[in-house]
Amino acid sequence: MSPTGEPLTGERILEATEEVLRRHGPAKATVVDVARALGVSHGSVYRHFRTKAALREAVTKRWLDRTAEALAEIAAGDRDPEARLRAWLRGLFDAKRRKAGDDPELFATYTVLTGESGEAVAAHIAELTAQLARIVREGVAAGVFAATDPETAARAVFHATGRFHDPCHAPEWARPEAAADFAAVVELVVRGLRA
Repeated sequence: MSPTGEPLTGERILEATEEVLRRHGPAKATVVDVARALGVSHGSVYRHFRTKAALREAVTKRWLDRTAEALAEIAAGDRDPEARLRAWLRGLFDAKRRKAGDDPELFATYTVLTGESGEAVAAHIAELTAQLARIVREGVAAGVFAATDPETAARAVFHATGRFHDPCHAPEWARPEAAADFAAVVELVVRGLRA
């Protein structure tokens, strides 16, 4: 229980961790800082997350899941598969650009954390490519796309568009030509998938 009387939950700890990371950065943020922000002992935090690494992995997963959840709605939508693919790729690019532009300190922090969080990042990429595979599979079933293996095609689409979602390319996203480059790559990808 925290001093405010609210139960200490994993979600509250993750929210506080995100704020501590924003203020201190990943190199200086500690579990003690998180506990202090919540008004509890660090042992209380450790009861929810056994290690600092587990806490960092969980906060990274939470951050990545926000993007995956928004994209899942697009992937499951009722538009035709080509429109969904375009919207999904646009949604991913826009989400990453917003994260990088709206809160650059936290984006930089998460770039460091995703480098440490192998399981969270691998699960995130698997989720995103599964969403793409669903769109491709439904496109094949509708006769819109030609792909013998939708999972392989989805991975290829994901990698082909990496410049527009991989955080290592974030400095390029604000350049004036980024939108035109994105549109050209999406057009090429869609044309390559068409039946």
